[in-house]
Amino acid sequence: MTVVALLALDGVPAPQLSTPALLFGAASRTFYRRPPYELRVCAARDAITTAPPGPLLVTPERGLDGLADAGTVLVTGYGDCPAPPPPAVLEALRAAADRGTRIATIGTGTFALAATGLLDGRRATTAWSHAPELARRHPRIEVDLTDWPVADGQFLTSAGVLGGKDVCVRIIEEDHGKEAALEADRQLFLMLPNPSEALRADTPTKARAEETPPPDTAIAAPLVPTTTWLESNLHRPLTLADIAAHANTSVRSLNRSFRVHTGLTPLQYLLRARVRHAQWLLEHTDTPVEQIPTRTGLGTPANLRHHFQRLNGTTPTAYRTAFRTLVALFAPPPEPK
Repeated sequence: MTVVALLALDGVPAPQLSTPALLFGAASRTFYRRPPYELRVCAARDAITTAPPGPLLVTPERGLDGLADAGTVLVTGYGDCPAPPPPAVLEALRAAADRGTRIATIGTGTFALAATGLLDGRRATTAWSHAPELARRHPRIEVDLTDWPVADGQFLTSAGVLGGKDVCVRIIEEDHGKEAALEADRQLFLMLPNPSEALRADTPTKARAEETPPPDTAIAAPLVPTTTWLESNLHRPLTLADIAAHANTSVRSLNRSFRVHTGLTPLQYLLRARVRHAQWLLEHTDTPVEQIPTRTGLGTPANLRHHFQRLNGTTPTAYRTAFRTLVALFAPPPEPK
C-alpha cells in the first residue's frame, strides 16, 4: 500500500484537503485493482484552521510522525506569501528528503519546501500571483511560471490549480502509468460509478459473502496469462468453458480463482474488460459507436448501450463527448516550436 502523507499547514485552503482525498480514492478504485493509496492527513498541531471564507477547524489524523514511512509527502498551501512554517515542519521535510521520499507541493506549499533549502539550485513553481515573491525570497530557485507541475529530482511543485488536482494526477501517473491517472481523473470529473461494484452487485449475496479478499489488490500472477488472453480475444464469443480450457483448469476452479484474486467471476471480468475497451475506443479513436460492439464482443449497439449505462452511468455517445471536453480543458499547452 502506497502511503501519501498530506502535510496540512495552518491556513490550508479546504479544497487542497478534499481534492487529494477524492483523486487518490478514485485511483484506488480502478478496475485493474492497482495497489491502493493510504492518504494520511498530518500536521504539526493538534488542530488546524482552513483558509477563509468559511474557515473550518480540522483535527489531523497524525502528527509529523506520519511522514516517517510515507512514499510521498504532499505539502498543502497555507496563505498568501506565507512565513516559513514551524521549525519542526522544516526538520520533518528535510528528514523525508534524506530518506529519498518524493515531496510534492500545492500552491504556496512551495514556500514551505523552499524554506528548508531543499529547492536551492532547482526549478520550482507556485501560484502565479505568488511567483515574484518566491523568486525574491529564494533567489537560488529557478521559478517557472506554469500551470503544470514542475519536477526536479524527487521534488514536484505545482501552482495549486483546482485544489492540487494536477499534482495528484501527476503522482498517480508516475506510480501507475497514464491509464491509471486518466481513470482517476475520469471517475472524479465524469462522476462515474465504481464498475467493479456494479458488477459485484449481480453476484448472489451468498457467493459475495464467501469471497476471500485478495492479499494484494493487483491481479495475481497466476491469472495474468488468462486475463491477458481474455483481453486479446474480446471480439470472440467466449464461454466459461473456453476460458477454463485456456487456463487448463476446471470451470469451478476458474470461478474460485477469479473471485479470490479479482472479486469478480470470469464472465464479469470479461464483461468489464469489454466495456473498458469500448471506453478506450471512445476516448482514443473516431470509431463510430455502431461499430464498437463488434470490436469489443458486446454484440449489438443495444447491448453496448445497456452495459455501458449500467457500469458507467452514461451512454457511449455522452461519454465520448464528456471525455473529450475534459481532455481539452486540462490538456497542457502545446510545446513551443
